[in-house]
Amino acid sequence: MGDFLLHVTTRAAWLAAQAAGRYVADSLAAEGFIHCSLASQVLRVANTLFRDQNDLVLLVIDPDRLTSALRWEPAADQPDEIFPHIYGPLNPEAVVGVLPFEQDEAGFHLPAELTE
Repeated sequence: MGDFLLHVTTRAAWLAAQAAGRYVADSLAAEGFIHCSLASQVLRVANTLFRDQNDLVLLVIDPDRLTSALRWEPAADQPDEIFPHIYGPLNPEAVVGVLPFEQDEAGFHLPAELTE
């Protein structure tokens, strides 16, 4: 699916965002930005931070459609790797796909759409 950004959230949070016309993750208020990942990063992030959560989806985001600023920055716990951060609400028009994000006893798996 090209060079898209990925964001892990719950299906309920995404449905609420669609109704509200914008998505605001808890991290926007707490840290000032919405955390995103590349496909090569998202499994490690999810297996570390979301292991016990269910009903998750991956938002597939086209960075060219964002209305909020995008910055590439190192993570606090991984200063040698940069991650995409969205500084402001995520506009639903930038989300070009919503994929189920499932896990089993081995952890999360990339949806087939992201591995083709």
